[in-house]
Amino acid sequence: MNLPFEPQRQTQDYQASDAAHHIHAFVDQKALNAEGPRVMVRGEGLYLWDSEGKRYLDGMSGLWCTQLGYGRKDLTAAAAAQMDQLAYYNMFFHTTHPAVIELSELLFSLLPGHYSHVIYTNSGSEANEVLIRTVRRYWQVLGKPQKKIMIGRWNGYHGSTLAASALGGMKFMHEMGGLIPDVAHIDEPYWYAQGGDLTPAEFGRRCALQLEEKILELGAQNVAGFIAEPFQGAGGMIFPPESYWPEIQRICRQYDVLLCADEVIGGFGRTGEWFAHQYFGFEPDTLSIAKGLTSGYLPMGGLVLSKRMAEALVERGGVFAHGLTYSGHPVAAAVALANLKALRDEGIVRQVKDDTGPYLHKLLHEVFGNHPLIGEIQGTGLLAALQFVEDKATRKRFANENDLAWQCRTFGFEEGVIIRSTLGRMIMAPALVASRAELDELVDKTRIAVDRTARIAGKL
Repeated sequence: MNLPFEPQRQTQDYQASDAAHHIHAFVDQKALNAEGPRVMVRGEGLYLWDSEGKRYLDGMSGLWCTQLGYGRKDLTAAAAAQMDQLAYYNMFFHTTHPAVIELSELLFSLLPGHYSHVIYTNSGSEANEVLIRTVRRYWQVLGKPQKKIMIGRWNGYHGSTLAASALGGMKFMHEMGGLIPDVAHIDEPYWYAQGGDLTPAEFGRRCALQLEEKILELGAQNVAGFIAEPFQGAGGMIFPPESYWPEIQRICRQYDVLLCADEVIGGFGRTGEWFAHQYFGFEPDTLSIAKGLTSGYLPMGGLVLSKRMAEALVERGGVFAHGLTYSGHPVAAAVALANLKALRDEGIVRQVKDDTGPYLHKLLHEVFGNHPLIGEIQGTGLLAALQFVEDKATRKRFANENDLAWQCRTFGFEEGVIIRSTLGRMIMAPALVASRAELDELVDKTRIAVDRTARIAGKL
């Protein structure tokens, strides 16, 4: 491993310039300016270094992105070679290019056979923007233009653009930018917090039946699609009960509503399956993809369509009035192609399913199964969530759980590990190439952060 990068400027200089020019995501900017952000300068494998030389184990793969970790020479070589050959061209003017064609050939070899077409975007947010228009156009082509309403879930997350945040159920985001017409929401399947006296199976079915109730309330003839993450990512890495997805799929099929899966976080091996819907055992009509498509090395996303949707749009839809300047960008496509080849050829997804995923969850249950601050451990593959709880017997959560979780995240940074806090849950999702030794380090440093938080909460 090479020595850490030597920054050319002092940390305070970087921070001052950052404060002068940037508004960061999901943060009080004034408070951040007073504190000063960490300046990350180098990455290698699972590790990051800041401008002060401190090393961190990245337990979040950036933002669920870096499936192959940092510093992969094959991905940077793919980018450089493509830039030398064809740095940019578009998919307008009746043109295409080899990089995007070869990427799609590989992508659909990895997907289940009922998918056939993809519309490339630059991000997951854009993929979900395109989703709304594509779903509505599909129903127009089939002679049902009144089917416009999209149903999402409260506390779901589908991106930060206006329409994508409207699909999501983050109310504080709605307050900033408003909603758009013809979007409705049902409750999230968060049994630990909302299940009451119901068993997980009973609660899962009850949550799913809310979709049927909402469809009947709005009129099935008006509902275009239901969108949800197979598991909730930004909302807290919440896994639904096993009874949930089979019932959701039944309802969508019964009422002729498209089932749209947001695989931006769950796709490309995170669960030990290539796509999270395969882990949960349901069959969506569309898949929104991004993040792990390129391991985060370049921005790229897409909307994957089922054969029946694509056939209707291609054979009967005429002009598809949509396009993006960078859709199918050749350099992004070349990096995505190299990334998917590595995930496939190096057996990384299988390794997550058979080895490192089970090992991580074994560790977590050994370390946190009886921890006084942890009420539940959720996840599979290389993703997990630890639920903070005040009273395990009643599942009573802390009134200040947000503050406690944020403090635990801060302790993690101090200990040299990056984990995420959402509500009263601590989230981890290391790169898919993590070794057992790196998972040991991740869990051990997380334990120290959780123990320090438990002392504040009076649980240790």
